[in-house]
Amino acid sequence: MSGHAAAAPAAPDAPARPAGPLPLERYFDNRAVSDDADPTAADFDGAGNSLSAQDLTAAGWTPGRALDLDGARLRWPDRAPGTPDNVRADGQRVRLAGRGDAVSLLVAATSPDAVGTEVSGTGTVRYADGGSSPYLLRAPDWRGGPLATKAVALPHLNSGGGQRFGKVKVYAVTVPVARGRALASLTLPADPGPQGDLHVFAVAVRSGAPGWTGTWSTSTAGYPSVGTWHDQTLRLVVHTSTGGPETRVRLENTFAAAPVRVGAASVAVQGEGAAARALPVPLRFDGRAGVSIPAGAQAYSDPVGLDVPADTNLLVSIHLPEPVAAAPVHTEALQQSYLSEPGSGDRTRDRGGAPYTGVLHTWPLLTGVDVRGGHGAVVTLGDSITDGVKSTPGANARWPDVLARRLLARDDGPSGDGGRDAAIPAYAVLNHGISANRVVTDRYTGDGISTDTGGVSAQHRLERDVLGQTGVRTLVLFEGVNDVRWGTGPDEVIAGMRAIADRARERGLRVVGATIAPCGGFPDCSAEVDARRAEVNAFVRDSGGAFDAVLDFDRVLRDPDRPDRMRAAYDSGDHLHPGDAGLRALGESVDLRALVPAEGPGPYAAPGARTP
Repeated sequence: MSGHAAAAPAAPDAPARPAGPLPLERYFDNRAVSDDADPTAADFDGAGNSLSAQDLTAAGWTPGRALDLDGARLRWPDRAPGTPDNVRADGQRVRLAGRGDAVSLLVAATSPDAVGTEVSGTGTVRYADGGSSPYLLRAPDWRGGPLATKAVALPHLNSGGGQRFGKVKVYAVTVPVARGRALASLTLPADPGPQGDLHVFAVAVRSGAPGWTGTWSTSTAGYPSVGTWHDQTLRLVVHTSTGGPETRVRLENTFAAAPVRVGAASVAVQGEGAAARALPVPLRFDGRAGVSIPAGAQAYSDPVGLDVPADTNLLVSIHLPEPVAAAPVHTEALQQSYLSEPGSGDRTRDRGGAPYTGVLHTWPLLTGVDVRGGHGAVVTLGDSITDGVKSTPGANARWPDVLARRLLARDDGPSGDGGRDAAIPAYAVLNHGISANRVVTDRYTGDGISTDTGGVSAQHRLERDVLGQTGVRTLVLFEGVNDVRWGTGPDEVIAGMRAIADRARERGLRVVGATIAPCGGFPDCSAEVDARRAEVNAFVRDSGGAFDAVLDFDRVLRDPDRPDRMRAAYDSGDHLHPGDAGLRALGESVDLRALVPAEGPGPYAAPGARTP
């Protein structure tokens, strides 16, 4: 144990150290949660501080509660306040079972002497076949760590002197494993020393949803006020890329401080406007008609037998029976959705559109639609150009839409890259562009109600928006213009791109980099900005192996006579965003072969995995 922890007497009910591997809860040796009426019953950090049980309950993180986070199902410890509910990492061997693409852990770091930033350590994943692979576990500090990547933030800190205001956080982090190999155990990192502890509350294998492919998804861009929705139904319009015989949807309560209750939900193929082509199919969640989604968590519906066509619009309807004043949203939907009147109740089963008298131009709560089967997905991580800002609303004219149609077309004819190529799978395309997003810095802090919907940085949303997406095989990174426009140096942007590429490749993804498009003529796109852009683009074109392939979007869009500007035919008129023609040129310029992982283990083995 760490020096400060060893100096304190062990809890009388703490178990003796077993040889293991054993379930994580058998190792619990630390109390993190106290009741507000008895704050001295727990000492999370060695300085007498702890989490509030009442705050956890208010967030929906109740004892034993299942929490879907970044595609993994974890479980908050089923422990009463003041009893051991977490383990301080010190080489414990934790029993695991299953196959997947990562191991997910609920963690936090503490220090008895100061508010820290992070504690890290190296552990080992062991497989049922006798092999093993190392991993690095990083746990942000529960008080000093970032809000942008937290799983949940609570408003109070309990201590011997009473309760005081101050954000405290728990994080969900993942470590890579070799895909397809059965897991046996996880050895936690050794004790990091006297200045801090690395605490683990829960651990689970992220299965990666074998047999499923994401057909549509979007990123949560912020958490704004929505007025008040009360006992009414959202009917959201989304556009598929690939199709399949069954479907499920993903709802998310990202950035929230309290649970949101969904009374009922359904899915249908769109007819006209808010009307469905056929009676909507009701969705269930773990067998129930509705679901309460804890703060920061996700909810996946059970699969339903709806034949989802490729390249078509779906209606996902969500009944909100209780008041909702703020919600996680994707702002630039460029698609008209619908809303019933307050007090109109559950209209999720209505085939007609008459109850939907209001309109929405955002996507609240809904972040994904999956289909059974498919070949996997390409995720496009970017900013407003990927988001489709300035494209024709409702036309699905974003460059990822163009790319998706090209990939679909190759099943029936020419692949668009010089002839039919059976080696190019008909991937789905998942658009994770956020208008105003940056590589390096957060626009939105990642916590609380805000009018800023520029999202947390690409680095901070990578786990949720890329690594946790269903069936992801390839990442296309097309971002950076907002960084260089707003003063971030080229070295910082390049370092951020490298970090994203390294993390994605560590998980076995193919990583494709795209050059930053020109923006000369936009008010803040000065010669200095263009020089920064050129330096980043030089790195992207010759990254020294950081990227597996490059898409030269700068070359596609730039005016050959004025290379700091976009071609007039491609310009939406603001000199920053391409219009429909420019976005079509981007989507059509992609060499489809660049998206396909190389032969061999590719996405199915973690680096460093050793066989017996």
